[in-house]
Amino acid sequence: MDKLIIKTIFLVLILTLMGCSSSEETELDKVPDKSAQALFTDAREALDNGLYKKAIQILSAIDSRFPYGPISHQVQLDLIYGYYKSGDSAQGIALAERFLRLNPNHANVDYVYYMRALINLSTEENLFQDLAGIDRSDRDPTAAREAFNDFKTILTDFPQSKYATDARKRMIAIKSRLAKYELSVARFYLKREAYASAANRGRFIVEHYSTSPEVEQALEIMIECYQAMGLSDLESNAKQVLAANYPNNQNADDSID
Repeated sequence: MDKLIIKTIFLVLILTLMGCSSSEETELDKVPDKSAQALFTDAREALDNGLYKKAIQILSAIDSRFPYGPISHQVQLDLIYGYYKSGDSAQGIALAERFLRLNPNHANVDYVYYMRALINLSTEENLFQDLAGIDRSDRDPTAAREAFNDFKTILTDFPQSKYATDARKRMIAIKSRLAKYELSVARFYLKREAYASAANRGRFIVEHYSTSPEVEQALEIMIECYQAMGLSDLESNAKQVLAANYPNNQNADDSID
């Protein structure tokens, strides 16, 4: 794609986002002096209309004015959602962690784990990098790991949760993301002829992310590294695994004993 076209797309997107933000800001007013339930109704209406900053403002007011009210927990749950939709990941994660700490046995705790995972995943996404086709598999995967752990908690502790199916699907995608990171590190070591470190990273992918597409490339790196280090037995084993799983790979060699 032509660089001028990409820059034009970026500019249009930025202006659009700024316009949306500005239009929402005009909706923000001082939170009126109403009952908790009346304010909650207003907040829900704002959420339904996509006015997330306004909803957050109202929900925060309820949380501050009526901290022990009958709807206090639901207010916090909606706040977490509002922070997620508004892109305020720091506030969303902080509130989710506070909720889990203070309400470990709440009926909707699976939802909180799910939302915290989604918020962490949202920090992984970069619209502009995706549009430009920039590969950033080498970026810090901490947020992806945190999301993976929360999805895993849902499957382990709340297998009947309505979020379990989606959590399982997202875990598969995250495994590929984490495998790509390990692969980028392995290539980094390989380029610098740190063969032992590169081979170990490749083996880690094979052992922990066996269902990811990156396993084939990990095995290739292992073979190259073992060959460079003169470890013929390990090289042979890696080639056999490669041949068994990827018979069309040019590096596969069934003939090696």
